[in-house]
Amino acid sequence: MTECAIYRAGGREQVDGDISDALDAILLKDEDAFCWIDLHEPTEEEFKLASEELNLHPLAVEDALNSHQRPKLERYDKVVLVVIKALTYDEATQDVEDGEILVFVGRNYVVTVRHGDIDPLTAVRRRLEGDPGLLSFGSPVVLYGILDAVVDEYVEIADKVQEAVTGLEERVFVVGRGALAADIYALKREVLQMHNAVQPLLPVCNTLLAGGVVRLTPEAVPFFRDVADHATHVNAKIESLNELLPQVLSAYLAQVGMQQNDDARKITSWAAIMAVPTMVAGIYGMNFTHMPELNEMWGYPMALGFIVFSCVLLFVLFKRSRWL
Repeated sequence: MTECAIYRAGGREQVDGDISDALDAILLKDEDAFCWIDLHEPTEEEFKLASEELNLHPLAVEDALNSHQRPKLERYDKVVLVVIKALTYDEATQDVEDGEILVFVGRNYVVTVRHGDIDPLTAVRRRLEGDPGLLSFGSPVVLYGILDAVVDEYVEIADKVQEAVTGLEERVFVVGRGALAADIYALKREVLQMHNAVQPLLPVCNTLLAGGVVRLTPEAVPFFRDVADHATHVNAKIESLNELLPQVLSAYLAQVGMQQNDDARKITSWAAIMAVPTMVAGIYGMNFTHMPELNEMWGYPMALGFIVFSCVLLFVLFKRSRWL
């Protein structure tokens, strides 16, 4: 167990002793209080106490013990399970790392289970404990705090990824050279990872706002609506990036093709120029009985002049046609 606390009347009460005693003696008899239990990668034995005490559904327990779940919302009797993907972004490597948070929301308790090294919950706990007004919303406020922190991080990551995509565009259209295909594919993979985290979260937010799943007070609804708006905004940005990257790749491949055509034309032009002296030298390399320059005083200089004139003429023609 990472941390356990009871919140009543906007304040926090630290749990001393066994959590089971706290739930039986204090929490379950108090309608105005809720308990928040936070677990990090629990084993089956570690999660057994909370699952038995709160009578969690076996399928929900199975999801909690096994990571790599997609974002979703499931309702098991009076308990709601929400799976959220938490993301971080490494600007140095341009890698998006993900973690997983499972939130069990009951009438007067919340159990969070984290998988991975990403921990936004410490900041969420500090924020909620510093705002008694939010804590008065009851157990759903923890779900709101987690969603708000995670979605805000999505927005920041999307902005940074957009900057990286802009940098790639400049390297393609301004520089026009360099091995960028691997960078584009890598960034495409990171955007797809973000899409897999954000897109399934939209129906979760809409379901929460529709009501009937989690008991939301009228005062709490605008906060969840704000999270849904931010999630919709960042999802639209990620979809635009997802569509833009293939276009950047196509533009890069077109630039590479054009550069290869330019190189091929230059090689062809120089080969044509070199063909003239090669041809003349080949003719004079034949085993003639009488060579023209042996009988004519100007024969050899004329042959050299013809070579120079032809090469210069071809160079000028290729230069005018922009092959060189």
